[in-house]
Amino acid sequence: MHVMSVASAGLVVWDVDGTLIPADLRWLRRAVARTYGISEAEVVFPAARVHGYTDESIVVDTALASGIPVETAERGVEQFHDQLAHVMAEGEAELARDQPAYPGAAETISALNKHGLIQTVLTGNLRSAAEVKLRVAGLDDHLDLEIGAFGSDARDRFDLPAVISQRFPGKYGQSLDPARTVIIGDAPNDIACARHAGFHVIVVAHRASREELTQSSPDAIVEALEADAVVAKVESVLSCAPRRSFHMSEIARAHHMRDEPLATVAMLDRAQQESPDTSAFRCSRDRPCPTLSKTAVRQ
Repeated sequence: MHVMSVASAGLVVWDVDGTLIPADLRWLRRAVARTYGISEAEVVFPAARVHGYTDESIVVDTALASGIPVETAERGVEQFHDQLAHVMAEGEAELARDQPAYPGAAETISALNKHGLIQTVLTGNLRSAAEVKLRVAGLDDHLDLEIGAFGSDARDRFDLPAVISQRFPGKYGQSLDPARTVIIGDAPNDIACARHAGFHVIVVAHRASREELTQSSPDAIVEALEADAVVAKVESVLSCAPRRSFHMSEIARAHHMRDEPLATVAMLDRAQQESPDTSAFRCSRDRPCPTLSKTAVRQ
């Protein structure tokens, strides 16, 4: 299959902890303790801003919650990278024993690969930790980590989709199309991140309930990583012209909010071509803005 046709098949972007493998804070706890010279018992994770956030943001917030001064917490981030790499290397046998992949994860990745979809990851894990987790879990065969985005690329998770968008053309010879991209995650923050980027999003109810996830309006929810069900959801999301048109309108809204009229008009034109019935310029419910027609933009 040619690179162009592979790229046009679509991109699946996986979250890691809580989606492909169970989340476990022991690795961060050990690395934080070593970084700041405190015991593991003294490490206090904040009540919020853990699940769905990047390791760098978690380690600073955890250091503060554990009584470390602000400047010391920030200075420790670079050392934390080294400490976490050592912790993960030392703990590979423990990781394999206690944190195996969720049932169906490997089969789902393999099935998506057979359907011609490119796959990568967007994760708050530092790259070194993510690579160990995926390799030990046996999940890295069909994941293109060269175009992935990791917590070591940016501290704010909302900045990570842009990392994939920047890396994608160098590997596949064309720009990443948000309308042909779907994130698979497990948390409301995964949904928010996908919406921020204009990507589709499917969530698996491994940790949060279906009711909780529904409140964030993902494109689809699955109860588990059952290969046929996930493939069907991905293909449905990526092949639905009205849904793609809606996402293009969302991207146009983002351009409008950044005062980029030419980009706004171009994306509205694409939305119109994709599905005229659903191409009205829309604003997300959590970021309202005035309705805007293409004529208004040009004026």
